[in-house]
Amino acid sequence: MHVLLIIGWFLTALGLCGAAHSLLAAYLAGRFVRAAGTGASSFPAATVLKPLRGRDVSLEADLETFFVQSYGAPVQLVFGVHDKTDDAVFVVERLRARHPGADAVLVSEGRRPGSNPKVCNLIGMSTVAKHDVLVLSDSDIAVTPDYLGRLAAALAPPDVGAVTCVYTGWAAAGFASQLSAMGVNYQFLPNVLTGLKLGLARPCFGSTIAIKRRVLEEIGGFAAFASVLADDYEIGRAVRAKGYRVVIPGFAVRHACGEAGLGAWFRHELRWLRTIRTVDPTGHWGSIVTQAFPLALLGAFVSGFSTFSLAAVVVSAVARGVLKWQIDHQFGVAGGPHWLLPVRDVLSFGVFLMSLFGGAVVWQDERLQVGGDGALIR
Repeated sequence: MHVLLIIGWFLTALGLCGAAHSLLAAYLAGRFVRAAGTGASSFPAATVLKPLRGRDVSLEADLETFFVQSYGAPVQLVFGVHDKTDDAVFVVERLRARHPGADAVLVSEGRRPGSNPKVCNLIGMSTVAKHDVLVLSDSDIAVTPDYLGRLAAALAPPDVGAVTCVYTGWAAAGFASQLSAMGVNYQFLPNVLTGLKLGLARPCFGSTIAIKRRVLEEIGGFAAFASVLADDYEIGRAVRAKGYRVVIPGFAVRHACGEAGLGAWFRHELRWLRTIRTVDPTGHWGSIVTQAFPLALLGAFVSGFSTFSLAAVVVSAVARGVLKWQIDHQFGVAGGPHWLLPVRDVLSFGVFLMSLFGGAVVWQDERLQVGGDGALIR
């Protein structure tokens, strides 16, 4: 009984630490947005690379935001698929017909020089890229018309090798996608903001990687990342290893969460967390402290629902609510209702525990193993 009481107090203390983390992240969210820079004063020509597979629920609307950029220089859009019969091809063709003045090309590359399907796609796409500024962006990302201008401003200094963007989640396909969007907005994003402020995170995200062509060549091109799981993180790490900065400007792009069911949500969540564990195992284990509400709830259960432990549950729930309100207000998002947040937190805690063990991930309907060096193994 004495041991259980100690464990209960320990879990309660972790829950209160998580509550403090939530309040700190709420504060930092406001500072991050207020620090947003202005647009570019010069506009280098840019090529946007969009690797595609399948037709997500909001794919057409998301891709169209790249056709309507307000940018003072030529923009080339390169879309890539592995299979000419891919449903995404028809979406791209409709957009090209709707925007006949756009410099948009479609590349179909069936070769797979590595086990990472997205990077293998990028290798083929890069052969037709015209310009010296390359912007990689996942298929489920939507942006505002000033997106390229903001990237150009951040990429302009000579010591900057790449620019990446944080992202918010938008539920595009029902309840499961709502759970996913809430995870992005109220777990991933706060963790990134606090990690950046405390110097504990050096991320690079597939939502956006704007990179100078010469820098990409210095790090070995896309081929150097053809068989790694966390290709975006590894690109950022390689850029920094060459002595350049990777900048994160003070705005977010929008990620469409399109999970059609709880199974799809679980597989995506597990892959995401196992990816983080692969690139930063210490940080992943340490992030347990950010699980404020489930830890406080578990602490209350183990300690017999003492008054103090129940107060910690209330404090953690309130802190999480404050964080949700601040993220929604500062970034103009609404991942889901307040009542669903504690449910989402408990589900996330369960997936987090599972992510600590095992190395299999499901990506684009393929089951892959992750090696100790982060390499994907079929």
